[in-house]
Amino acid sequence: MGACIALAAEPYTVREYSIPTTVTLGGTVVPYKEVTFSAQLSGRVERLAGEEGAGFAKDTVLVALNNNELLAQRRSAIAQMMNADATLRNANVQYNRELWSPNSPTQAPGGMGMPNMFDQFFTKPASDFFGQSSSFLDRQADLHRYGTQTEQARNALLQAQSQIEQIDAKLRDTVSKAPFEGVITKKFIEVGDTVQPGQALLQFADTKYLQIVVDVPARLVASLSVGVRVPARLDVANQVIEARVAQIFPTADPQRHTVTVKFDLPISTRTGPGQYAQVEIQDLTIPPQTLAIIPKTALVWRGSLPGVYVLERERRALRLVRIGREMDAQNVSILSGLKAGDTIELSPIPGTTSGWVSAPTETHQ
Repeated sequence: MGACIALAAEPYTVREYSIPTTVTLGGTVVPYKEVTFSAQLSGRVERLAGEEGAGFAKDTVLVALNNNELLAQRRSAIAQMMNADATLRNANVQYNRELWSPNSPTQAPGGMGMPNMFDQFFTKPASDFFGQSSSFLDRQADLHRYGTQTEQARNALLQAQSQIEQIDAKLRDTVSKAPFEGVITKKFIEVGDTVQPGQALLQFADTKYLQIVVDVPARLVASLSVGVRVPARLDVANQVIEARVAQIFPTADPQRHTVTVKFDLPISTRTGPGQYAQVEIQDLTIPPQTLAIIPKTALVWRGSLPGVYVLERERRALRLVRIGREMDAQNVSILSGLKAGDTIELSPIPGTTSGWVSAPTETHQ
Protein backbone atom coordinates (compact mmCIF):
# COMPACT_ATOMS: atom_id res chain seq x y z
CA MET A 1 0.00 0.00 0.00
CA GLY A 2 1.22 3.50 -0.74
CA ALA A 3 2.01 5.89 2.13
CA CYS A 4 0.07 9.20 2.54
CA ILE A 5 2.45 12.13 2.32
CA ALA A 6 1.59 15.17 4.47
CA LEU A 7 1.97 18.47 2.65
CA ALA A 8 3.17 21.40 4.77
CA ALA A 9 0.97 24.53 4.83
CA GLU A 10 1.91 28.09 5.67
CA PRO A 11 -0.73 29.26 8.16
CA TYR A 12 -1.84 32.83 8.80
CA THR A 13 -3.96 34.05 11.71
CA VAL A 14 -6.72 36.41 10.61
CA ARG A 15 -6.93 39.77 12.38
CA GLU A 16 -9.52 42.51 12.16
CA TYR A 17 -8.91 46.23 11.73
CA SER A 18 -11.02 49.37 11.92
CA ILE A 19 -11.34 50.56 8.33
CA PRO A 20 -12.86 53.93 7.37
CA THR A 21 -15.83 53.73 5.02
CA THR A 22 -14.90 54.88 1.54
CA VAL A 23 -16.82 55.72 -1.62
CA THR A 24 -15.46 54.90 -5.06
CA LEU A 25 -15.94 57.67 -7.63
CA GLY A 26 -15.17 57.65 -11.33
CA GLY A 27 -13.20 60.39 -13.05
CA THR A 28 -11.20 61.21 -16.16
CA VAL A 29 -7.47 61.56 -16.66
CA VAL A 30 -6.60 65.03 -18.00
CA PRO A 31 -3.35 66.88 -18.75
CA TYR A 32 -1.98 69.27 -16.16
CA LYS A 33 -2.07 72.04 -18.77
CA GLU A 34 -4.00 72.11 -22.04
CA VAL A 35 -4.75 74.91 -24.51
CA THR A 36 -6.85 75.17 -27.66
CA PHE A 37 -5.48 77.43 -30.38
CA SER A 38 -8.06 79.41 -32.34
CA ALA A 39 -7.65 81.57 -35.43
CA GLN A 40 -7.58 85.30 -34.62
CA LEU A 41 -8.02 86.35 -38.26
CA SER A 42 -8.90 84.78 -41.59
CA GLY A 43 -6.21 83.29 -43.78
CA ARG A 44 -4.78 80.19 -45.40
CA VAL A 45 -2.79 77.66 -43.35
CA GLU A 46 0.77 77.58 -44.63
CA ARG A 47 2.45 75.55 -41.91
CA LEU A 48 1.43 72.83 -39.46
CA ALA A 49 4.17 71.58 -37.15
CA GLY A 50 3.12 67.93 -36.92
CA GLU A 51 0.54 65.26 -36.25
CA GLU A 52 -1.18 64.18 -33.05
CA GLY A 53 1.31 62.89 -30.50
CA ALA A 54 4.22 64.96 -31.81
CA GLY A 55 6.10 66.76 -29.04
CA PHE A 56 7.51 70.28 -29.23
CA ALA A 57 9.53 72.62 -27.02
CA LYS A 58 8.28 75.93 -25.71
CA ASP A 59 7.95 78.77 -28.29
CA THR A 60 7.97 76.36 -31.25
CA VAL A 61 5.75 77.57 -34.12
CA LEU A 62 2.85 75.11 -34.35
CA VAL A 63 0.59 76.83 -36.91
CA ALA A 64 1.37 79.65 -39.35
CA LEU A 65 -1.10 81.47 -41.63
CA ASN A 66 -0.30 83.28 -44.88
CA ASN A 67 0.72 86.89 -44.08
CA ASN A 68 1.52 88.37 -47.52
CA GLU A 69 -1.39 90.83 -47.40
CA LEU A 70 -0.44 92.03 -43.93
CA LEU A 71 3.18 92.55 -44.98
CA ALA A 72 2.00 94.70 -47.90
CA GLN A 73 -0.18 96.74 -45.54
CA ARG A 74 2.78 97.20 -43.24
CA ARG A 75 4.97 98.54 -46.04
CA SER A 76 2.22 101.00 -46.98
CA ALA A 77 1.89 102.09 -43.35
CA ILE A 78 5.65 102.65 -43.12
CA ALA A 79 5.47 104.92 -46.20
CA GLN A 80 2.65 106.89 -44.57
CA MET A 81 4.71 107.23 -41.40
CA MET A 82 7.67 108.55 -43.36
CA ASN A 83 5.42 111.12 -45.10
CA ALA A 84 3.98 112.17 -41.76
CA ASP A 85 7.49 112.54 -40.35
CA ALA A 86 8.53 114.79 -43.27
CA THR A 87 5.39 116.91 -42.83
CA LEU A 88 6.14 117.29 -39.13
CA ARG A 89 9.70 118.40 -39.75
CA ASN A 90 8.50 120.96 -42.30
CA ALA A 91 5.85 122.26 -39.90
CA ASN A 92 8.50 122.72 -37.18
CA VAL A 93 10.68 124.71 -39.59
CA GLN A 94 7.77 126.96 -40.58
CA TYR A 95 6.84 127.58 -36.97
CA ASN A 96 10.42 128.51 -36.01
CA ARG A 97 10.69 130.84 -39.01
CA GLU A 98 7.49 132.61 -38.00
CA LEU A 99 8.70 132.82 -34.41
CA TRP A 100 12.05 134.43 -35.24
CA SER A 101 11.24 136.15 -38.54
CA PRO A 102 7.55 137.16 -38.59
CA ASN A 103 5.90 137.60 -42.01
CA SER A 104 9.25 137.27 -43.72
CA PRO A 105 7.75 136.21 -47.10
CA THR A 106 5.31 139.18 -47.17
CA GLN A 107 7.83 141.72 -45.87
CA ALA A 108 10.55 140.90 -48.37
CA PRO A 109 11.01 143.95 -50.68
CA GLY A 110 9.69 143.50 -54.20
CA GLY A 111 10.58 145.31 -57.41
CA MET A 112 10.06 148.75 -55.85
CA GLY A 113 11.58 148.87 -52.35
CA MET A 114 10.43 152.38 -51.33
CA PRO A 115 6.64 151.74 -51.47
CA ASN A 116 7.03 148.55 -49.47
CA MET A 117 9.22 150.29 -46.91
CA PHE A 118 6.67 153.13 -46.72
CA ASP A 119 3.93 150.60 -45.92
CA GLN A 120 6.00 148.98 -43.21
CA PHE A 121 6.93 152.18 -41.44
CA PHE A 122 3.86 154.37 -41.99
CA THR A 123 0.80 152.48 -43.31
CA LYS A 124 0.71 149.56 -40.76
CA PRO A 125 1.50 151.71 -37.71
CA ALA A 126 -1.16 154.18 -38.75
CA SER A 127 -3.66 151.35 -39.25
CA ASP A 128 -2.86 150.01 -35.78
CA PHE A 129 -3.12 153.50 -34.30
CA PHE A 130 -6.58 154.14 -35.71
CA GLY A 131 -7.78 150.63 -34.66
CA GLN A 132 -8.22 149.29 -38.18
CA SER A 133 -5.81 146.37 -37.52
CA SER A 134 -3.59 144.85 -34.83
CA SER A 135 -0.11 143.67 -35.72
CA PHE A 136 0.14 141.89 -32.34
CA LEU A 137 -3.01 139.85 -32.91
CA ASP A 138 -1.96 139.09 -36.48
CA ARG A 139 1.37 137.74 -35.22
CA GLN A 140 -0.32 135.59 -32.54
CA ALA A 141 -2.75 134.22 -35.13
CA ASP A 142 0.11 133.32 -37.47
CA LEU A 143 1.99 131.57 -34.66
CA HIS A 144 -1.15 129.67 -33.70
CA ARG A 145 -1.73 128.60 -37.31
CA TYR A 146 1.80 127.26 -37.68
CA GLY A 147 1.58 125.64 -34.25
CA THR A 148 -1.68 123.91 -35.30
CA GLN A 149 -0.02 122.62 -38.44
CA THR A 150 2.81 121.22 -36.31
CA GLU A 151 0.37 119.51 -33.97
CA GLN A 152 -1.60 118.02 -36.86
CA ALA A 153 1.59 116.70 -38.42
CA ARG A 154 2.61 115.16 -35.09
CA ASN A 155 -0.81 113.48 -34.73
CA ALA A 156 -0.56 112.12 -38.25
CA LEU A 157 2.82 110.59 -37.38
CA LEU A 158 1.39 108.97 -34.23
CA GLN A 159 -1.54 107.64 -36.22
CA ALA A 160 0.81 106.07 -38.77
CA GLN A 161 2.88 104.50 -35.98
CA SER A 162 -0.28 103.12 -34.35
CA GLN A 163 -1.34 101.59 -37.64
CA ILE A 164 2.01 99.81 -37.89
CA GLU A 165 1.60 98.50 -34.34
CA GLN A 166 -1.86 97.16 -35.21
CA ILE A 167 -0.49 95.38 -38.26
CA ASP A 168 2.36 93.95 -36.18
CA ALA A 169 -0.18 92.58 -33.71
CA LYS A 170 -2.07 90.91 -36.55
CA LEU A 171 1.19 89.48 -37.87
CA ARG A 172 1.81 87.93 -34.44
CA ASP A 173 -1.70 86.45 -34.58
CA THR A 174 -0.85 84.62 -37.81
CA VAL A 175 1.58 82.46 -35.82
CA SER A 176 0.62 80.11 -32.96
CA LYS A 177 3.54 79.18 -30.69
CA ALA A 178 3.74 76.50 -28.02
CA PRO A 179 3.25 78.20 -24.62
CA PHE A 180 4.98 75.30 -22.87
CA GLU A 181 6.63 71.97 -23.66
CA GLY A 182 4.02 69.45 -24.70
CA VAL A 183 2.40 67.45 -27.48
CA ILE A 184 -0.36 67.98 -30.03
CA THR A 185 -3.39 66.06 -28.77
CA LYS A 186 -5.84 66.97 -31.54
CA LYS A 187 -5.74 68.98 -34.75
CA PHE A 188 -8.69 70.46 -36.62
CA ILE A 189 -7.00 71.79 -39.78
CA GLU A 190 -4.58 70.80 -42.52
CA VAL A 191 -2.07 72.76 -44.57
CA GLY A 192 -3.95 74.66 -47.27
CA ASP A 193 -7.19 75.07 -45.31
CA THR A 194 -8.75 78.52 -45.11
CA VAL A 195 -9.73 79.45 -41.57
CA GLN A 196 -11.98 82.14 -40.13
CA PRO A 197 -11.65 84.09 -36.85
CA GLY A 198 -12.62 81.93 -33.89
CA GLN A 199 -12.12 78.62 -35.71
CA ALA A 200 -10.28 75.97 -33.65
CA LEU A 201 -6.86 75.02 -35.01
CA LEU A 202 -5.44 72.41 -32.64
CA GLN A 203 -5.20 71.30 -29.02
CA PHE A 204 -1.85 71.28 -27.25
CA ALA A 205 -1.23 69.72 -23.84
CA ASP A 206 1.47 68.96 -21.30
CA THR A 207 1.08 65.18 -20.88
CA LYS A 208 4.17 64.76 -18.71
CA TYR A 209 2.09 65.70 -15.67
CA LEU A 210 -1.38 64.15 -15.48
CA GLN A 211 -4.36 64.64 -13.18
CA ILE A 212 -7.66 62.94 -12.43
CA VAL A 213 -10.71 65.20 -12.48
CA VAL A 214 -13.58 63.94 -10.32
CA ASP A 215 -16.96 65.45 -9.46
CA VAL A 216 -17.17 64.73 -5.73
CA PRO A 217 -20.49 64.88 -3.84
CA ALA A 218 -20.50 67.86 -1.50
CA ARG A 219 -20.85 65.65 1.60
CA LEU A 220 -17.53 63.93 0.84
CA VAL A 221 -15.46 67.08 0.30
CA ALA A 222 -15.01 67.54 4.06
CA SER A 223 -12.58 64.60 4.13
CA LEU A 224 -10.36 66.18 1.46
CA SER A 225 -7.75 68.92 1.59
CA VAL A 226 -4.88 69.90 -0.66
CA GLY A 227 -2.02 67.45 -0.24
CA VAL A 228 -4.11 64.52 1.04
CA ARG A 229 -3.34 61.21 -0.69
CA VAL A 230 -6.09 58.80 -1.71
CA PRO A 231 -6.05 55.39 -3.45
CA ALA A 232 -6.72 55.53 -7.20
CA ARG A 233 -7.31 52.78 -9.72
CA LEU A 234 -6.44 53.33 -13.37
CA ASP A 235 -8.22 51.61 -16.22
CA VAL A 236 -4.86 50.78 -17.83
CA ALA A 237 -3.63 47.41 -16.52
CA ASN A 238 -5.99 47.84 -13.54
CA GLN A 239 -3.12 49.43 -11.60
CA VAL A 240 -3.62 50.90 -8.11
CA ILE A 241 -1.62 53.99 -7.17
CA GLU A 242 -1.77 56.93 -4.80
CA ALA A 243 -3.13 60.24 -6.06
CA ARG A 244 -2.60 63.58 -4.30
CA VAL A 245 -5.30 66.24 -3.98
CA ALA A 246 -4.07 69.19 -6.06
CA GLN A 247 -7.08 71.51 -6.24
CA ILE A 248 -10.57 71.74 -4.76
CA PHE A 249 -12.90 74.09 -6.58
CA PRO A 250 -14.45 76.71 -4.27
CA THR A 251 -18.07 76.28 -5.39
CA ALA A 252 -20.39 73.34 -6.04
CA ASP A 253 -22.42 72.71 -9.17
CA PRO A 254 -25.90 74.08 -8.44
CA GLN A 255 -27.58 71.32 -10.46
CA ARG A 256 -25.62 68.22 -9.45
CA HIS A 257 -24.43 69.46 -6.03
CA THR A 258 -20.92 68.19 -6.68
CA VAL A 259 -17.53 69.84 -6.28
CA THR A 260 -14.80 69.41 -8.90
CA VAL A 261 -11.57 68.06 -7.41
CA LYS A 262 -8.26 67.50 -9.22
CA PHE A 263 -5.81 64.79 -8.14
CA ASP A 264 -2.16 64.72 -9.20
CA LEU A 265 -0.82 61.43 -10.54
CA PRO A 266 2.81 60.32 -10.06
CA ILE A 267 5.17 61.16 -12.91
CA SER A 268 5.54 58.43 -15.54
CA THR A 269 2.20 56.84 -14.67
CA ARG A 270 1.13 54.48 -17.44
CA THR A 271 -2.02 56.21 -18.59
CA GLY A 272 -3.11 59.02 -20.88
CA PRO A 273 -5.57 61.91 -21.16
CA GLY A 274 -9.19 60.90 -21.59
CA GLN A 275 -8.87 57.51 -19.90
CA TYR A 276 -11.11 56.33 -17.08
CA ALA A 277 -9.94 56.27 -13.47
CA GLN A 278 -11.40 55.77 -9.99
CA VAL A 279 -10.56 57.27 -6.62
CA GLU A 280 -11.60 56.18 -3.14
CA ILE A 281 -12.71 58.95 -0.81
CA GLN A 282 -13.48 58.53 2.86
CA ASP A 283 -17.08 59.12 3.94
CA LEU A 284 -17.00 60.82 7.35
CA THR A 285 -20.79 60.51 7.71
CA ILE A 286 -20.57 56.70 8.13
CA PRO A 287 -18.75 55.09 11.10
CA PRO A 288 -15.67 52.95 10.35
CA GLN A 289 -16.11 49.22 9.75
CA THR A 290 -14.26 46.42 11.48
CA LEU A 291 -13.14 44.01 8.80
CA ALA A 292 -10.72 41.15 8.42
CA ILE A 293 -7.70 41.78 6.21
CA ILE A 294 -5.78 38.95 4.61
CA PRO A 295 -2.95 38.66 2.06
CA LYS A 296 -4.05 38.18 -1.56
CA THR A 297 -1.91 35.06 -1.74
CA ALA A 298 -4.44 33.25 0.47
CA LEU A 299 -7.23 33.57 -2.09
CA VAL A 300 -8.23 30.69 -4.32
CA TRP A 301 -10.81 30.91 -7.05
CA ARG A 302 -13.47 28.41 -7.91
CA GLY A 303 -14.79 29.84 -11.13
CA SER A 304 -15.79 33.40 -10.28
CA LEU A 305 -16.12 32.73 -6.55
CA PRO A 306 -13.25 33.60 -4.19
CA GLY A 307 -12.41 31.45 -1.21
CA VAL A 308 -9.71 30.55 1.31
CA TYR A 309 -8.54 27.34 2.93
CA VAL A 310 -9.25 27.42 6.66
CA LEU A 311 -7.00 25.24 8.82
CA GLU A 312 -8.75 23.43 11.67
CA ARG A 313 -7.20 20.56 13.62
CA GLU A 314 -4.50 20.06 11.00
CA ARG A 315 -7.08 19.75 8.24
CA ARG A 316 -7.99 22.29 5.60
CA ALA A 317 -11.49 23.24 4.47
CA LEU A 318 -12.44 25.53 1.60
CA ARG A 319 -14.57 28.47 2.72
CA LEU A 320 -16.08 30.96 0.29
CA VAL A 321 -15.61 34.62 1.23
CA ARG A 322 -16.87 37.99 0.05
CA ILE A 323 -14.06 40.32 -0.94
CA GLY A 324 -14.07 44.03 -0.09
CA ARG A 325 -11.67 46.63 -1.41
CA GLU A 326 -7.94 46.27 -1.87
CA MET A 327 -6.02 47.84 1.00
CA ASP A 328 -2.72 47.88 -0.90
CA ALA A 329 -0.87 45.83 -3.47
CA GLN A 330 -0.58 42.81 -1.11
CA ASN A 331 -3.71 42.83 1.11
CA VAL A 332 -7.47 42.79 0.66
CA SER A 333 -10.38 43.23 3.06
CA ILE A 334 -12.99 40.51 3.65
CA LEU A 335 -16.62 41.53 4.10
CA SER A 336 -17.91 38.09 5.17
CA GLY A 337 -16.71 34.52 5.55
CA LEU A 338 -13.86 35.07 8.04
CA LYS A 339 -13.48 36.38 11.56
CA ALA A 340 -10.61 37.33 13.80
CA GLY A 341 -8.70 34.31 15.05
CA ASP A 342 -9.35 32.06 12.06
CA THR A 343 -6.26 30.36 10.65
CA ILE A 344 -5.97 30.25 6.89
CA GLU A 345 -3.43 28.84 4.48
CA LEU A 346 -1.16 31.17 2.46
CA SER A 347 -0.16 30.32 -1.10
CA PRO A 348 -1.96 26.97 -1.40
CA ILE A 349 -0.30 24.49 -3.74
CA PRO A 350 -2.18 24.24 -7.07
CA GLY A 351 -4.56 21.31 -6.97
CA THR A 352 -5.06 21.52 -3.21
CA THR A 353 -8.46 20.28 -2.03
CA SER A 354 -10.31 20.18 1.26
CA GLY A 355 -9.48 17.44 3.72
CA TRP A 356 -5.76 17.17 3.11
CA VAL A 357 -3.66 16.82 6.18
CA SER A 358 -1.33 19.76 6.82
CA ALA A 359 1.89 19.37 8.67
CA PRO A 360 1.92 21.51 11.83
CA THR A 361 4.05 24.60 11.58
CA GLU A 362 4.55 27.87 13.45
CA THR A 363 1.76 30.43 12.99
CA HIS A 364 2.66 33.89 11.58
CA GLN A 365 1.22 36.85 13.42
